[in-house]
Amino acid sequence: MSLHSTAAQLVTLASEGGEHGGDHESLSPLLTGGGAFVALMLLLWITTRFNRDR
Repeated sequence: MSLHSTAAQLVTLASEGGEHGGDHESLSPLLTGGGAFVALMLLLWITTRFNRDR
């Protein structure tokens, strides 16, 4: 199986199941990105508190 035929099969598979489009009304990109940023900053802060010996 070649790379081209595999890619073509994946494209057709993705287009068949795409009746909803993947966007959900309740998911805000700004809220999702902001939440992820806050979570990562919290993890960074926790990590730096436990690594005071360096």
